[in-house]
Amino acid sequence: MSWEQKIDVNNVSTIICGSRVFLGVGAIKKMDFIAEQLKLRGVDSVIAVTGKGAYAQTGAWDYVTKALDQQGIRYALYNKVQPNPETQQVDEAVKIAREAGAKAVIAIGGGSPIDAGKSTAILLEYPDKTCQDLYEMKFSAEKAVPLIAINLTHGTGTEANRFAVVTIPEKEYKPAIAYDCIYPLYSIDDPALMTGLPANQTRYVSVDAVNHVVEAATTVLNNPFSITLGKEVVRLIAKYLPVAIENPKDLTARYFLTYAAMIAGTSFDNGLLHFTHALEHPLCGIKTELAHGLGLAVLLPAVVKTIYPASGAILADMLSAIAPGLTGDAGEAEKAAEGVRSWLKSVGVTETMGDIGFTKSDVPRLVQLAFETPGLAGLLGCAPVGSGKEVVEKIYTDSF
Repeated sequence: MSWEQKIDVNNVSTIICGSRVFLGVGAIKKMDFIAEQLKLRGVDSVIAVTGKGAYAQTGAWDYVTKALDQQGIRYALYNKVQPNPETQQVDEAVKIAREAGAKAVIAIGGGSPIDAGKSTAILLEYPDKTCQDLYEMKFSAEKAVPLIAINLTHGTGTEANRFAVVTIPEKEYKPAIAYDCIYPLYSIDDPALMTGLPANQTRYVSVDAVNHVVEAATTVLNNPFSITLGKEVVRLIAKYLPVAIENPKDLTARYFLTYAAMIAGTSFDNGLLHFTHALEHPLCGIKTELAHGLGLAVLLPAVVKTIYPASGAILADMLSAIAPGLTGDAGEAEKAAEGVRSWLKSVGVTETMGDIGFTKSDVPRLVQLAFETPGLAGLLGCAPVGSGKEVVEKIYTDSF
């Protein structure tokens, strides 16, 4: 049975495409246009939020500063964002931004700097709030200063959507927020800035994009847009990830991986997420050094096995490039999971929960975090099958 036959045509979907993204080799040159537009909006000072090195090593920073200088826009720099950014770092960036009188944010990097930049953009409009207030959902964000995103990885899709994630380390929480006010005003997806990504990071960010669509296409809120985007994402990543691993400088491979990640971000902006992200966030909440995409990869086969009986028609179609031969029959759940596991191994991702430093004695704490971390209950509620504690526990256990 085709998945189209399971779509309720009487369900009115909201199709969201919220950012203007410049995609292609040389897109970083659009900074001249972006700086002009900021100036027209009355922006005379910005804060750049980024990680420790890639913003400069890729050459992106040279384009940014030149464009800002040409428009007479002052800039301050916060370059201490770590992978899985923490609330303290965002608060530090906000402090620097306020002292500089920043009226906009330019976030440069992968998902972590861009998410930190999104959070900074909100907090500049709420001077009495902290980042922990934001991620403990103590207020609802309705406004943010303009945000520019310069993406340096092909994975998160955050340059094209309204989501952000920041960790509250003392509580081992890694919550997610979603507000319309943090769609980037403009985003740059320039594959030439991504050719220096190490092989493992290339793998992990691409696996992140695959997870986005596996979840977005199978939530209870899915729609044809999220599903059809998902199949194209999987096809492109299956084709071009091995090429990029073999030849990191291949601009065609980087281009299509970047495009795949961007439309994957749009897919889950529309369909939302469920198990894999809800269960991975506790992994990074406990082990903040863990690469997000690796944590997702560890969980993905068990998640596919769990949701396949309810979403087999969609998954059989969408995963055909990496797990061929599926028909959508509910009895294929293990076969589907094994197909995904084999594909992950083929691109060099072989780790299990044990390999990333967890033991089965950690499972009760992980389950607890999945249900108490702010924002994750909403993701669990989007799963196409029951999302009780027993189901979550089994996914974790099956991932060892």
